[in-house]
Amino acid sequence: MDINALAQTAQALVAPAKGILAADESSGTIKRRFDSISVESTEQNRRDYREMLFTAEGGENYVSGVILYDETIRQNGAEGAPLVEGLQSRGIIPGIKVDTGAMPLAGSPGELVTEGLDGLRPRLAEYYELGARFAKWRAVITIGSGIPSAKCIDANAHGLARYASLSQEAGLVPIVEPEVLIDGDHTIEADQEITEWTLREVYAALALYDVALEGTLLKPNMVTSGSTASNRAPATEVAVRTVDAFMRSVPAAVPGIVFLSGGQPDDEATLNMHEIASRGMAVNAPWQLSYSFGRGLQALPLNTWLGDPANVPAAQKAYLHRCKLTSAARQGAYSADMEKDLAASN
Repeated sequence: MDINALAQTAQALVAPAKGILAADESSGTIKRRFDSISVESTEQNRRDYREMLFTAEGGENYVSGVILYDETIRQNGAEGAPLVEGLQSRGIIPGIKVDTGAMPLAGSPGELVTEGLDGLRPRLAEYYELGARFAKWRAVITIGSGIPSAKCIDANAHGLARYASLSQEAGLVPIVEPEVLIDGDHTIEADQEITEWTLREVYAALALYDVALEGTLLKPNMVTSGSTASNRAPATEVAVRTVDAFMRSVPAAVPGIVFLSGGQPDDEATLNMHEIASRGMAVNAPWQLSYSFGRGLQALPLNTWLGDPANVPAAQKAYLHRCKLTSAARQGAYSADMEKDLAASN
């Protein structure tokens, strides 16, 4: 394991003004996305859609890395070259989702634990040979009546730690993703409490497994009110509580925190990112605060593309529009007016 190489990759992924595109939707998830626009989820359609995003001219100015799905990392583009090589030629670092999904946690109704550790070591070695230089593993924590339990948080923390240790052994930077789900009517106070608890347990487990933090990234939820809560907290409160939670829970050795959009609408996720970045700069947070968005970057281009090759230029423009705004937010330079102004300039 070359810690210096891992640290360099981690730093490159959180380079100023850049973030990560999460394009690692499972077969089931992308089918649901395609169903929403009445497009059949065939291998070629999935390839064409993702290649459209990867080849958008100028995307490399805002995207440092792309998280791929197993199918995608093995695919060739329309002209025959591997999609991975196309990303590398643009200076974009390929990554790979390696967990196999969240399953019910035995004896804990309503709670989940992420699987995929069986056979992970040889899979990681193969992904490195295919060109991946970082990996991602998502654990999900649900807030509800009497949950999460200590058992659920512990099980997921140890899964993340074992994955991270194996990833570093294989030369891949592990993105550690403990997501406290936005689903529910919980308060922002409850979300902050559970987020801090989860992060403390995750970093204790990473220490137990001797994971080198300088060669990792954290991909967490923002601290928000539940999606169905009444009187949801504004972005300014989201920022204060999010940065406070991480200042209490995340070691300074971690190079960067790349937030997920977590099912938030595009504009809400972007505004929250802006306020969080601004708050981080105000308190001299020790890590880069960036983004690793899936829907937050893809919803607009997906609904512009609609499976029609004639719509590719417009869909790429829509993708770059979201990238530019999210990059501005990551620098604390976003305003709602930019939504209109940038659209008009395009």
